[in-house]
Amino acid sequence: MAGTMISIKDAVVSYREDVALRGVSLEVTAGEFVGIIGPNGAGKTTLLTVVNGMGKLLSGRVTVLGDPLRPGNGRSLRKRVGYVAQVENIDPRMPMDVREVVMIGRFGVLGLFRRPDKGDWQIVDEMLELVGMSHLARRPIGHLSGGEQQRVAIARCLAQEPELFLLDEPTASLDWKAQSEILELVKEIHDLRKLTTLFVTHDLDALPHTCDRVVLMKDGLIVDDGPPDQLISTSNLSRLYDLPESVVEERHPHMHVKE
Repeated sequence: MAGTMISIKDAVVSYREDVALRGVSLEVTAGEFVGIIGPNGAGKTTLLTVVNGMGKLLSGRVTVLGDPLRPGNGRSLRKRVGYVAQVENIDPRMPMDVREVVMIGRFGVLGLFRRPDKGDWQIVDEMLELVGMSHLARRPIGHLSGGEQQRVAIARCLAQEPELFLLDEPTASLDWKAQSEILELVKEIHDLRKLTTLFVTHDLDALPHTCDRVVLMKDGLIVDDGPPDQLISTSNLSRLYDLPESVVEERHPHMHVKE
């Protein structure tokens, strides 16, 4: 099918005794912004790992950016896929500044033995500008706030010039202001760079309200998939998180719910 960026058919992935994905199928077309939501342990991160060419399939088929996933081609695939995880604590003594950290994203494209040239540094500076971090380009990476560090992580990912943009709980552990700013930034980048984006979260409040689609996951399965205004309802969330509807309503009183 033209424009299909990700095609997953009946994917089964297991870690030791745990089955992380139990026969998952998902199609994502070029330019879509897909939110993947569900409780911890639902298989959301494993789904991203598979798309990123690192998941070991027990069975099923996965095609990403037109290439069927098979042992040995994950590394070349990852040059075309950008990945941002949640903020990690960085030692303030880490001897790298912001600009150097963003250049790490270029090494995936360059390979280890080619030195970055003026054009590579120009791309790094463009991405720092895009995420609003040019003024801190020479700041040690460990001296930044969580929100600033996450902006740098996004710039590093974009320096790779990816076609797919994967975000795994990117706003976890950030305060409310930083969280909302990162959500705005992700959407802006998605539109500006014409990317195809998968955004994973267990927290409904961290789900960008501008998703084209949401995928609900639980126990290693996709339990529903469709437009957010149809799927984000009190009853659906109650089932997804095993919570009484009254608790869902209490936690999300301003949520537009469609029953």
